[in-house]
Amino acid sequence: MFEFVARFAARKIAPAAIAATVLGSTLIGAPAGAAASGPVLVPLAIEAPDVPALRASGSPACTSPEPTHTYAFYHCYTPANISDAYGVTSVHANGNLGQEQTIVLVDSYGSPTAKSDLQFFHDTFYPALPNPNFDQVYPFGAPTYNNTATGNGQSGPAAAAGWSGEATLDIEWAYAMAPMAHIVLLAVPPAETEGVQGFPNIFKAIQDAINTYPAGTIFSQSFGVTEQTFGGAAQTQTAKFDAVYASAAAKGDTVFASSGDNGSLGVAKPHRDTTSYSFPVDSWPASSPWVTSAGGTQLQFGWTWAPTSSVPFNTDGSNNPAYFAYVSTGNSEAVWNESWLPAATGGGPSAIYSRPSFQSAQASIIGANRRGVPDLSWNAAVNGGVLVYITAFPNAQRAGWHVYGGTSAASPQLAGVIALADRARQLANKGPIGYLNPVLYTIGNTAGSSTPTFAGTGQFRDVVPQQYGALPVGSLKDNVLWQYNADGSVSPGPVAGWPTLTGWDMTTGFGSPRVDAFVVALVAQP
Repeated sequence: MFEFVARFAARKIAPAAIAATVLGSTLIGAPAGAAASGPVLVPLAIEAPDVPALRASGSPACTSPEPTHTYAFYHCYTPANISDAYGVTSVHANGNLGQEQTIVLVDSYGSPTAKSDLQFFHDTFYPALPNPNFDQVYPFGAPTYNNTATGNGQSGPAAAAGWSGEATLDIEWAYAMAPMAHIVLLAVPPAETEGVQGFPNIFKAIQDAINTYPAGTIFSQSFGVTEQTFGGAAQTQTAKFDAVYASAAAKGDTVFASSGDNGSLGVAKPHRDTTSYSFPVDSWPASSPWVTSAGGTQLQFGWTWAPTSSVPFNTDGSNNPAYFAYVSTGNSEAVWNESWLPAATGGGPSAIYSRPSFQSAQASIIGANRRGVPDLSWNAAVNGGVLVYITAFPNAQRAGWHVYGGTSAASPQLAGVIALADRARQLANKGPIGYLNPVLYTIGNTAGSSTPTFAGTGQFRDVVPQQYGALPVGSLKDNVLWQYNADGSVSPGPVAGWPTLTGWDMTTGFGSPRVDAFVVALVAQP
């Protein structure tokens, strides 16, 4: 899956118009009078709008480390923030930093500055630890990285700058969770678009990595396509790729994939990504039963959204303070559905796969005989995104700290969590957890395994509907993608989505792991 995000500079294009082109979709319309802009295809990572903006009063919502960059309305998190929110801090404090584990991040192109950017991230947040154990691997040769600022098209060199952000997000935040693991960036050109032409190379590279790295390697993937892209050949084509995942499971490896950032909406290949399906769709490979699908939440940690307007942006393109209003107290976690982008966690019943045995207890929720996704979730919000340091392609993007979200942020962090679990199992003289889904559902189906509060002690924080403020825009209860209206307001779009429920659901799965308790539960498994 890839995300259409129009890039803009110095407010030359109104953010409302930017958001209106997020999907390149005829279902999403720009507000009256807004400037139009052709979308640029970039990976599932979504960057917070990087433009000057000031609140009328008060401090910025986000201030990065040196070199300092501020965001007036968009909150951001450091590794310490995320670790405190998800129970990672105590695991690290006990000496478990993912030692002797391997995490492979699969991305097109990679980044020419990956090693130095990760080193800077380490120097900022983990200066007392040894330098990162990092390799960037080009199975088919390193790309030339030409034409990044002026190139056209959905893939090829023009996409390299966008993929560098994705790759940097992946390596820095897998590292943030497991800072002493071996981090491998598997850079595989060409970029996959809304087609399947690039998949054979990607999966050859993954199979080679399965054969190369030790048992218990954890893979994270932030790519995919709508299941309908395979057409009538879906069963045949996905079976070939699933054979690679099955070989990973047989070896004792774990595989994650991002569930997508379009909610239940998906772009249609026959129209070159210019229209969307009029019915709910799912993303592959996240829908494969061999893969653990990582959905998205919005973590509000130390702040609480309090909108008093349904209009995200003013007519001049500036942020509407009434929409982005917040109070600087409170901790909560909601389904990720940011109507201002618009973007939301992917999820729903698969159109390809029947229900696997590990989801028997979820049959009444999924309906029919289908595989349901996601399996679990992690913070994927942009307003409340993670800090990423990147210096690649300064002709196309500012060098320094940026705020990123998307389910691309969820998958690598969950991969880091499993590295912590495998390290703990290693110290307990047990093998790696390997194929995660059957184990995950064994834990998740246990009574008392989850609770929606931050004070709970279960293995998961159950994500339930949340209401922020009194307006419908503050009701986070499903993954229906929102749309812009002529007056600049946002409202739910025409394609149905899936509700966020108490317990497992098709927006957040079991919810987000409480890592300290989750690691203990994984170590207790045979």
